[in-house]
Amino acid sequence: MKEHDVFPWWAGYFLLNPVRKKNLNPEEILKDYIKPGMKIIDAGCAMGFFSLPLAELTGDGGKVISIDPQKRMLDVLKKRAYKAGLSSVIDARTCSFDSLMVGDLRGQVDLAFVFGVLHEARDKEKFVTEICSTLKADATFIFGEPHVVSEDEFQGSLKIIIKSGFFIERTIRKGKNKIAVMHR
Repeated sequence: MKEHDVFPWWAGYFLLNPVRKKNLNPEEILKDYIKPGMKIIDAGCAMGFFSLPLAELTGDGGKVISIDPQKRMLDVLKKRAYKAGLSSVIDARTCSFDSLMVGDLRGQVDLAFVFGVLHEARDKEKFVTEICSTLKADATFIFGEPHVVSEDEFQGSLKIIIKSGFFIERTIRKGKNKIAVMHR
């Protein structure tokens, strides 16, 4: 990702707007795929709109690795996690614009959640390869894009993930948001 192409950190507060939850409710989307104790990656987590619900669903025995290249986004996420009593579940990590920096997680992750970020990646194939390297053999990959991403671009990104060995179990449309739940 190039820094100037990334959603600005200060606009992350707009993503936390409670009205957004009416159209894109994290618990409703994720509850069927998260089990207590899971290890989950939330790549491009911003201020944690999805990270906190993921942490609540996986519980104290689980871990949500929340990754973002913008330290200010992660600072807000950490404060929100502390206030919600979820600091022990959320591992907030800064990545670079060229790498997710997840080499230490090879083959350990049960579920990857990637929403609203792949369209910002400088190298989508590298991004997907890095995510896939962290996943266990039977892992779930939930990928989504917001309304600002065209259907063609969404489908192109899906093809990259499918090339990595995933098949689509289900697609979900929430408003103009597009989401695919995939498995190996």
